[in-house]
Amino acid sequence: MTDPQQKSKRVLFIAPQPFLEWRGSPLRVSFNLRALTELGYEVDLLTFPFGDAVEIPGAIIHRVPRLPGMTRVGIGPSIGKALLDVLLAAKGICMVLRTRYAVIHGVEEAGAIALFLAPWRSSCVVFEKHSDPMSYRSGWWRNRVLDVYAWVERCVARRADAVIATGPGLVAQIRPAAGVTPVHHIADIPSSLSEARPARVAEIRAEQVRERGDVLVAYVGSFATYQGIDLLFQSIPVVIQLHAQARFVIVGGSAEAVAIRRQALAAAGVADRVTFVPQIPPDDLPNFLAAMDVLLSPRLSGINTPLKLLDYLKAGRAVVATDTAANRFILDADCAVIAPATVEGFAAGIGRAVGDAALRERLGREGKTRIQNAYNYRLFKAGLEACYAAMVPDGTRAR
Repeated sequence: MTDPQQKSKRVLFIAPQPFLEWRGSPLRVSFNLRALTELGYEVDLLTFPFGDAVEIPGAIIHRVPRLPGMTRVGIGPSIGKALLDVLLAAKGICMVLRTRYAVIHGVEEAGAIALFLAPWRSSCVVFEKHSDPMSYRSGWWRNRVLDVYAWVERCVARRADAVIATGPGLVAQIRPAAGVTPVHHIADIPSSLSEARPARVAEIRAEQVRERGDVLVAYVGSFATYQGIDLLFQSIPVVIQLHAQARFVIVGGSAEAVAIRRQALAAAGVADRVTFVPQIPPDDLPNFLAAMDVLLSPRLSGINTPLKLLDYLKAGRAVVATDTAANRFILDADCAVIAPATVEGFAAGIGRAVGDAALRERLGREGKTRIQNAYNYRLFKAGLEACYAAMVPDGTRAR
């Protein structure tokens, strides 16, 4: 691989999120770090003060201080997140004054921080786009903030040395703003490189099956509105009324959110057919998903592919997904049941999968083949290598 700068193979990677946390963006960051270090780079990760401790050979993790009273930071824009971003910028200044970085790689809003820091050391800038800002719209003030963010994002894309987008929808969204800046599509990959272990799969299935003939239907992910969480819970009673063998397993959600959903399910008389499971460590997730029969993606909005779909397909299990752009980027009728994004339509799609074992087997087999051919760590690493090599092929700044 060509050195971005022969005198330095150091990268400052700025990730404005908890690290490591069990969700898409932080997990992708972990793959970035792994790939860069395997490619010979020394990486300093600058990130938030939250998340599980993790060691990645060749990478050093630097965290900004905790703000008084702050114990976590949620998904999407917030005042607390903005304050932590200010701390990232401040600590970033100190780091670039001490160390000469060949590349400053900023994820999401940290792309602006990378652009601010780069001139201090004539570093190259990579801006990595993980999400569609419009997915988080809700309320007048929040929407105005997102409008400003979208404008800043376009400015960063235009002035960066390279842009990375995680899905075709995000590539299409950012490419007009990028101008002559190269835009690289480096697709997401499943959240764990581990494979399912038959003994563990059997153990999990034995824990979740309560009655003979149960068909396990699972949702894994956050309870954010854009994920279609309301659609999911409204569909559950409809499915159970028509398919008594359906048993739902819901993974994720805060204790407060789960309590609210339990009450609603009890009122509908189906609480005994729904089990809530805490978040699962990424390396155990392949075992859990392989123990299920049907996996759900009720996503309603956004143009970035849900990471859960990659995990679902890797598990070789039938997927039922809403007919939305985010799901359609990698799903079609050959590997999933595509259902209307209505209670009646989504419930009917789930019921179709629950009632047809042959269909489940066919869909699962096709989905697993797609993952093996197109969404794997080897391709992810090669894409990142090509991005860095093309950015400054002669050892000087490209722009």
